[in-house]
Amino acid sequence: MLSLFFGPLIILATGLVTSVWLLFALYLISGVGMAGIGMGVMHDAIHGSYSKHKRINTILGYTFNLIGANSKVWRIQHNVLHHTYTNIDHADDDLNAPFFLRFSPHAKHYWLHRFQHIYIWFFYGISTLSWITTKDFVHLNRYRNMGFLNKKHEYKKTLASMTAWKLLYYSYALVLPLVMVPLQWWIIVLAFISMHVVTGLMVSIVFQIAHIMPVNEFPLPDDEGVINNNWYGHQFATTTNFSPNSRLIFWFIGGLNYQVEHHVLPDVCHVHYKKLTKIVSTTAKEFGMPYHVKQSLYHAIKDHIKMLRQLGRKQEVSLVSVQ
Repeated sequence: MLSLFFGPLIILATGLVTSVWLLFALYLISGVGMAGIGMGVMHDAIHGSYSKHKRINTILGYTFNLIGANSKVWRIQHNVLHHTYTNIDHADDDLNAPFFLRFSPHAKHYWLHRFQHIYIWFFYGISTLSWITTKDFVHLNRYRNMGFLNKKHEYKKTLASMTAWKLLYYSYALVLPLVMVPLQWWIIVLAFISMHVVTGLMVSIVFQIAHIMPVNEFPLPDDEGVINNNWYGHQFATTTNFSPNSRLIFWFIGGLNYQVEHHVLPDVCHVHYKKLTKIVSTTAKEFGMPYHVKQSLYHAIKDHIKMLRQLGRKQEVSLVSVQ
């Protein structure tokens, strides 16, 4: 995945690329590699499950920084907030979206949401552009206010480090091609954006079809602020697998088609998910818990669109606790 991402960029840096179609082709290939790094390398590494050695996980976690995002912000957003409060409105940061997107039946409803299943693909496409520009900075500031950055000067150090990593990313992914490729600047910028559209669509689809589905629950705390104390039951109820028989998808997205296994065993490397699925599904059945599976990527996306339409048409669900 690292070769798939960096290889095309190295070719662009040679200055030998002179045709528009080859420019776009190389950037698009790099976008596929970027998505692969995000799902198949850094995801396991930041969870601490890529290797038994902490240092190796830390080093491979920096691959997220190399593609313009930030591993520390992701660790808080994903490992802490998403995995602890899966599908809980205002707690799971994956549900927090601009007002024109609605991912939870408990979120405020606006009339334009009825069209979100149509226009959402544009925002999925630009999602990683948001990551490399503003999103990480906004989240870092919010997480400081939430108390996640309490160590002395931790916020300033993280901010400085994040800025440096992003400047490094822009230097080799955009500035160097602008200098070396003998084509108009706006064409190169468009090709760079197209790379992120590929990455954004791939990553967004994989993560969203795991949780924003008609069969998944969106629980809320009770009057005392207590969430269903059966944590494993919560993960089964809010998560869906897809394409369990596709070796290609399993390889490319780092086993994230086995989202149920990942959510109940987040510290296990994805290479073991296939062998674990029988144990996990049998255990779910034994204890009367749901085990959601969509047999293909097509059916998963179809149901995701169905859920987006439902969320776009229905008003907020009353704030009642889920037993």
